[in-house]
Amino acid sequence: MKKVLTIILGLSCLAVGAQKKWSLRECVDYATKNNLQVIQNEYSKQIQDLNLKIARKNYLPSVSANMGNSVSFGQASLGTGSIRNDRFSNNANLGADMLVYNNGRLEKTIRKTEFDVEASQYDIETIKNDISLQIAQQYLTTLLNKEIVKISQAAVENAQKQFDRSKITTEVGTTAQTVLAEAEAGLAREKQNLKTAEINVGRSLFALAQLLQLQDYKNFDVEDVTVPDQLAPQLISVDEVLTTAYETQPQVKAAESRIKSAEAQTEVTRTAFWPTVTASAGIGTFYNNLLNTRTTGYDQFGNPIAEPTFFNQYKDNFGQNLGISVNIPIFNKGITKLQVEQSKLQESIAKTTLQQQKQVVRENVQKAQFDVDANYEIYLSALQAEKSTKLALDFADKSYAAGRSTIYDVNIARNNYANAQGSVAQAKYNYLFSLKLLNFYAGIPLSL
Repeated sequence: MKKVLTIILGLSCLAVGAQKKWSLRECVDYATKNNLQVIQNEYSKQIQDLNLKIARKNYLPSVSANMGNSVSFGQASLGTGSIRNDRFSNNANLGADMLVYNNGRLEKTIRKTEFDVEASQYDIETIKNDISLQIAQQYLTTLLNKEIVKISQAAVENAQKQFDRSKITTEVGTTAQTVLAEAEAGLAREKQNLKTAEINVGRSLFALAQLLQLQDYKNFDVEDVTVPDQLAPQLISVDEVLTTAYETQPQVKAAESRIKSAEAQTEVTRTAFWPTVTASAGIGTFYNNLLNTRTTGYDQFGNPIAEPTFFNQYKDNFGQNLGISVNIPIFNKGITKLQVEQSKLQESIAKTTLQQQKQVVRENVQKAQFDVDANYEIYLSALQAEKSTKLALDFADKSYAAGRSTIYDVNIARNNYANAQGSVAQAKYNYLFSLKLLNFYAGIPLSL
């Protein structure tokens, strides 16, 4: 039994050790596939697909069949008198009608629906892009927090060394007890900072798992991506990015499709001014049965004529018909004209929406460009500050070892260096995200 438990525990440890770590690409692909908002808009797209199929089906003729039965009892009027009329009747008809001419209404409706389908697809792509950017930002935030954990771990190691050294010097009497107390307090502060950093990693992982809509968020983790210590400035111009963004961003493409849809709807509405020609064809037959007699009359010799059977009557009464009808609009209270005006207004709204979408894209690109330039400058400044504080920490350590400074000076220098390292990490990931965002508008997929 102990061996079985040992094997089970060993396998469990292996499973934990082999825990999957998600890449940015995997996170983006999973979110864009399983996000509920994406799924909801895919249903809307399917509705538009069905509308397109319906519009195309209107080319086919409409075929219908009907069968009726009726029974009557009692007297029926016959001249100045009446006659007994107990009767059973049956009829069956099959008919078809087909639109022959309507000034291209069917074609225009199909074209309008095709543009609606395009717009729905672009709507899905827009939502996927928004989710992808949220995922990328949170992913980089997680990497930043992991970087801060490494910085905090290094600070704890240095504080531990300082505490161990102070403990020895205090025990041999070369430093005062206050030095050991300060070293111990510094170590406690660094451990607290480390714990806070670790909690921030868990918090950012939880937020990312929420974006992915994962139920098992406790076992979720991301890949440890190595970000270069030295980052190069971007060289893409805003005009180049804007040109690409206007051509590729789905919210712009959706607005363009909706303009085309509105224009096509105006053409559909105008067809109401024109006549509609419809052709029809049908076949039918009927059966009559006089319930109060089995004869329909007498022949020339006075012999009763038997009533034909059901199938004989269906055969003898079989008939066909063809028809064509023209519906010419003359006056409908001016409603068609007003509907055309409404459609023209919808065109104007769609064109304004396109300009709004382009304005949003332009503002986003310009902001991304500004953030890239600003964050790179902050990154360079943070690197210089890190270099200076590192040098100051080295001097403080040497000065303390030589007895020319206090442990308080060392702790201050160490805190300054840790803060500078955190500022470098923050600036590095801020610059990286703004650069990825700008590249995204330039048509470059998100990746690390």
